Amino acid sequence: FFFQTDVEIFLMGGSCKSPIERFWNGNDVIYILQKARHDEDSDPMEESKPDDAIYASELLPKERSGPVALSVRRAKHLISLYAMVQNPNMTHLEISELVVLPPLWIRCDGSDPERTCWLGAEPLKAGSKITGIKFYVVTCDGPTAEKTYFANLEELKMAHKRKHHSSVVTTKGFARYELIRAAAIEDTLVESESNISVDITWNTVDKVLETPPLVSAATLNITLESGDPRSPVYQLYRELQFLLALAEGLKTGVTEWPEPLESESAVELVQEFLTDLKKKLDGYCLSGNKNETENIKCDTAAVDSSIKSIFSERGDLDFAEQLWCKMRSKCVSSYQELVDCFTLIIKSLERGEIQPWIHQGSNSLLSKLIQQSYHGKIEAVPLSGITPVQMLLEIGLDKMKKDYVSFFIETECPVKNRSCLLFQDYFISTSEDLQEQVHRVQKLHHMLEIMVNCTVLLQFKHENLFPLTQICMKYYKENPLKEKHVFPLPIRPALVKKFYQNDHPEIWKVDISSGHGLKEVKTTWQVSTNPPVEHMTSNNTGLFSDSTVNGSAEEWMYFITVAQCSQVHFT
Repeated sequence: FFFQTDVEIFLMGGSCKSPIERFWNGNDVIYILQKARHDEDSDPMEESKPDDAIYASELLPKERSGPVALSVRRAKHLISLYAMVQNPNMTHLEISELVVLPPLWIRCDGSDPERTCWLGAEPLKAGSKITGIKFYVVTCDGPTAEKTYFANLEELKMAHKRKHHSSVVTTKGFARYELIRAAAIEDTLVESESNISVDITWNTVDKVLETPPLVSAATLNITLESGDPRSPVYQLYRELQFLLALAEGLKTGVTEWPEPLESESAVELVQEFLTDLKKKLDGYCLSGNKNETENIKCDTAAVDSSIKSIFSERGDLDFAEQLWCKMRSKCVSSYQELVDCFTLIIKSLERGEIQPWIHQGSNSLLSKLIQQSYHGKIEAVPLSGITPVQMLLEIGLDKMKKDYVSFFIETECPVKNRSCLLFQDYFISTSEDLQEQVHRVQKLHHMLEIMVNCTVLLQFKHENLFPLTQICMKYYKENPLKEKHVFPLPIRPALVKKFYQNDHPEIWKVDISSGHGLKEVKTTWQVSTNPPVEHMTSNNTGLFSDSTVNGSAEEWMYFITVAQCSQVHFT
């Protein structure tokens, strides 16, 4: 809502990501104040920016759709109002009953000499009584590669002691490293939302920018976008895209068929497959040339050799699954071609020319027709409307479910425990409609991409993949597909140390604290490769400094942020 036309107020809490989480670890509902974006006129309360304050103008893009900051002067005025209405000594305000307000944080434009980017305040309470206010000031400078701007830890500790009259302080470190950038092959990164980073925390910091000790606590943060052409499971992703196109066609009535990739049509390939099957059929069992089976398996899995050890290629493809592989690989290019393919198959079944083997429990219409053919009679199926598309979707869905679940059950759950069975029930359930089943297969693929990337890029073993699988399973049993979701995995720093030990941190900070409980005060000093606040952005983040781009030494540009607090007691 709005206050005095120039201020937007947001009440944030619950699952909302806090914009000040790096500098304030409270978990309460909070007020976030910023400049109202509909207010184009200058406000008399706003202070013009000094001529020498070119910092913000250099960092902020000309067109902004994100939050807009208030001037520091306006923010201080709002903070004073917030403190005054909760001060029991302000009797002249004639407030009948004081209300404890949520903590308040105000976006600032850095127009003061200290370049303040946040001002904050929260009430201090003793039971239900307000005893004072704790104020916060967050300042930001940079980006710079000049090491002389970096603080000395002992000087930071002494400044904290003087400010808060403390004799004893404790320090806590935090560092975040990007691992996907560090682990990737040079010059092969493509634009994507994928990111793997590690957050490390430890007690007792000895110096600024020190490498975290191995006794630290670490959490891997994994965000992976499917479809990277470099992924070892990219062919499976393309197979999934074909399945999704069929599902979309079933929903809308319009299917976008791919362009044919080879001169041989899908109809010709299916005819050859049926002819070959007649020759090799032995009773009800499908026997065949071992080399051909291997070719089908390789075409089906299409998995890079670097991860064959963790993704076992299925060797038990039934007739319907092999049919899907052939029709997909040759890319059925039209509705009529699809009808012609199924016409050939149904006629062969009606004539008893083939009695192919299928998996027990297969739920597709084609599988039901094959089961009926065992008894010499199959029901008539009109190959018109959406029926042919649905038939192809069903056999592809059955096949891909088995592909993904085979990986997770056999590799991640070698012992068939209860959680594995629950996992299997959810992801291969046929009680939901086809669209929901396809959605769950998408979840399986996203989980597979995560496991494969952690295996290939970070050399994870089973003992590391298993808990990650459990985390992903739990999330996707309760939530829709969200590839931008960050999956956290607690790990030992030693597991990924080789990827960050010689790398620059994306964020490095130290918290200097003293006091306990309500009297605890903290000073935070942080460097980061990106702006620490979203209302101060830069087009130059994450780059080398100009003076060293072509040199032997690489100097990363950092933003330097300092967060301090102070307390004012009413009694």
